[in-house]
Amino acid sequence: MAEFDPHLPRPVERLAPIVVVGLLAAVPPLAQVLGDPFLIKVATRVIVFAIAAVALNLVLGFAGMVSLLQAGLFGVGGYVVAIAAHHIFEAEPIGIAGLAWGGSADLALTLPLAAVVAGLMALVTGMVSLRTSGPYFLMITLAFDQMLYYGAVALQKYGGDDGLQILTPLTLAGWDVSNRWRFFYFALALLAVTLLVVGRLVGSRFGIVLRAAAENERRVAVSGIPPYPYRLAAFVVSGAVAGLAGGLLAAGQQFVSPADMHWVRSGDFVVMAVLGGLSTVWGPVVGAAAFVVLELLLSSWTQHWQLVFGLIIVAVVLSLRGGLADLVHLLGRSGGAR
Repeated sequence: MAEFDPHLPRPVERLAPIVVVGLLAAVPPLAQVLGDPFLIKVATRVIVFAIAAVALNLVLGFAGMVSLLQAGLFGVGGYVVAIAAHHIFEAEPIGIAGLAWGGSADLALTLPLAAVVAGLMALVTGMVSLRTSGPYFLMITLAFDQMLYYGAVALQKYGGDDGLQILTPLTLAGWDVSNRWRFFYFALALLAVTLLVVGRLVGSRFGIVLRAAAENERRVAVSGIPPYPYRLAAFVVSGAVAGLAGGLLAAGQQFVSPADMHWVRSGDFVVMAVLGGLSTVWGPVVGAAAFVVLELLLSSWTQHWQLVFGLIIVAVVLSLRGGLADLVHLLGRSGGAR
């Protein structure tokens, strides 16, 4: 369970997410200078995964609950965007509760819809999952994730196991987002908003209750504050943001697949959060960047890259108990001491 470090200089904690977002913002100009547009694609993937990992850390790092449902909610958001675009391309309305909707290729509509649908799914599954704790919570979220995964596989109308290709051009309130630069900075803006919102939640009374319940649930309950509604709210917020990230991934790669809903992807998000650091809101962004870059570099070097990657993760966890964010913490403390 993660806690804020009261001894960390406040300017460092405030500046760290700004620096992280600023470094990401510098990627497109750097890619243009180097003549390598592939860097923008990699950085966009980092941003999308970072949004999902930051959302997961609200539940994992600050509420102390290890959830393996994140990938399922991530995929739900992706399918909402892809299915809406598919129906407008096919000119085939979607029948919902006796109503017909023609679909949409406008992300200004489908991304919020993806977040709402994923949030509702998190609400339904969370009401059941949060009745348990510890390994039972882990297993029931794993079960729900696999249910969503096999549900996507069963959608033969939308590609089934092969996934669904987005064939219609996507827009954002009439603004073309097919340009890599535009989509990158749009995704980066959503990451910045996610960091701001989650940071506000964690620093509020809501976040204090979450961390206190993770530390000692019985003491919080005895004090007259029921932890369940707070945890459920955190679970729903985390799921909604994961759905938003999944919608971004589908829009960015013009494709969505059940593979992104498998529990292994949930494990990836957990690794990103732990690798970056559970004690900070912005740590998972660093973890997502390290995960994506290491995966890319090591897989191009050897087919046994998972072994090397695992050893690196073990080394980081053993040497930096707070993840890669500890490097910033150490610099902040040394600067404060001087």
